[in-house]
Amino acid sequence: QVELVESGGGLVQAGGSLRLSCAASGSILSSVVMGWYRQPPGKQRELVARISIGGSTIYADSVKGRFTISRDGAKNAVFLQMNSLKPEDTAVYYCNLVTSVSQYWGRGTQVTVSS
Repeated sequence: QVELVESGGGLVQAGGSLRLSCAASGSILSSVVMGWYRQPPGKQRELVARISIGGSTIYADSVKGRFTISRDGAKNAVFLQMNSLKPEDTAVYYCNLVTSVSQYWGRGTQVTVSS
């Protein structure tokens, strides 16, 4: 059983910063990709950023230049540094882990950006 636990969400004013963390535990054979998705109120879940085991990254256009994803492969942990936050970044943020045989999701952490 694999468990992902997110932390670091909260309430912040526009222009502020937050750092999300996600730690994976359990029987993880190989985490090929780790990433962050978000689901704004009333909308579908969308990719924010993801990072491969080799360090390659992909970002949503809406967060490029403001968010930075990083990972600690030895600890199966992934981080999301979010700067210059905007009200439209308000969402539940979910950690995602993809292995060669399955994928896993965290329960989510709320990020609220006030104007």
